[in-house]
Amino acid sequence: MSELRTLARHAGTVLVGQLAVMAFAVTDTVVAGRYDASALAALSVGSAVFVSVYISLMGVLQALLPIWAEQHGQGQPVRIGQSFRQSLYLCLLATTLGMAVLMLPGPLLQAAKVPAAMQPEVRAYLHIVALALPAALLLRLFTTLNQSLGHPQLVTMLQLLSLVPKVLLSIWFTFGGAGIPALGAAGCAWATLLVQYGMLFLALWLLRTASLYHPLQLWRRLEAPDWQQLRQFARIGIPAGLSISVEVTSFTLMALFIARQGSQSSASHQIAANLAALCYMVPLSLAIATSARVSYWLGAQRPLLAAQMARQGLQLAAALGLCLALFVWLAGDAILGFYTRDAAVTALAAGLLIWVALYHLADSVQCYCIFVLRSFRITLAPLLTYGLLLWGVGLGGGYLLAYQLQWPPVWHGQPTAFWATSAAALALTAMIFAVMLHRQLRRISGTPGA
Repeated sequence: MSELRTLARHAGTVLVGQLAVMAFAVTDTVVAGRYDASALAALSVGSAVFVSVYISLMGVLQALLPIWAEQHGQGQPVRIGQSFRQSLYLCLLATTLGMAVLMLPGPLLQAAKVPAAMQPEVRAYLHIVALALPAALLLRLFTTLNQSLGHPQLVTMLQLLSLVPKVLLSIWFTFGGAGIPALGAAGCAWATLLVQYGMLFLALWLLRTASLYHPLQLWRRLEAPDWQQLRQFARIGIPAGLSISVEVTSFTLMALFIARQGSQSSASHQIAANLAALCYMVPLSLAIATSARVSYWLGAQRPLLAAQMARQGLQLAAALGLCLALFVWLAGDAILGFYTRDAAVTALAAGLLIWVALYHLADSVQCYCIFVLRSFRITLAPLLTYGLLLWGVGLGGGYLLAYQLQWPPVWHGQPTAFWATSAAALALTAMIFAVMLHRQLRRISGTPGA
């Protein structure tokens, strides 16, 4: 029971912080939606590109969690500090690649056939958030370190403290006032930039002063690259990052394909996507907490306890996913009224809610499973599964129905086809991942026939 309390406390703390971060995106969606439909559409496309880049790179850094959690279980704090310094090289490479894509988005926007009238506002948004990327990725390292130590409280505190400035700055910069012109979607980007660097400054101060980090001896001189250790990072981080890239791009590229349907479709999709991402924070928080705990017990040479934690977490992820899916389906009218006052956008978004609910139910299981599978160093098979199902069945199937077959006719000119095929693909993914995890846990437990 004490382990379940530890898991619940860790997951709950992570969830509060994740919801605060998601409130950034909710704020931007609501503010842009209240400003005008074109700003919301530009935000939908711009945020889709940024999230695709950021989450993919973040996945490489987040994958270091099992390594540091195992070292924590082994009682090697100085080794964690040395490994953390080495991860700065990985962060530098990720930042360079990410900024290049965000500063030069033209080929991507052209390939997705984003309307020319929308592109200037999208480019302005991306150029600003590109400058925020270094801070965002360094903060991800700070977050991963804290999660691996089983102490996410300081991260959550930073995320909560940043919420009020983010809300106020997004409103101010988007609508203008006090000498600032109305900036539309770009105003949300400027607010993100300022808040990210404010959070980074506070994180560095905590790393320097908080007693939690003293045993790690983080502030030693930066060593030369340790290529053996960096290869270990790459073996785990690259497949994990590519998996997250496939997962996220299968989701965010929907926005780019839907953009050609016009501003109303883009705006309705942005609301649905934002709602799905908000719900995702629940299984994500549970997955992070469980993977840290599973890795800790693996490092402490307690594999049976690690397997027990993994099973209990899976049951909880499925139950929470079902509860949230029912809430989205039953409370749809109230939810949409919060996001927008545009009747046409509301009508389109209402038709997506049942698919959002089904999408989340599958998302809860697959998100949990892939994080825990990484604790057992299982990364390649999930990557191949993602590529085949999320890109092939989900994104490719949606494109086929929407633009090639234009079937069923009632979905013509709406985002529904993409949501339906993506929900189906994610359900298949969840079943496959659950089987993978079940087999791994049977092997650990020594069950005959495993």
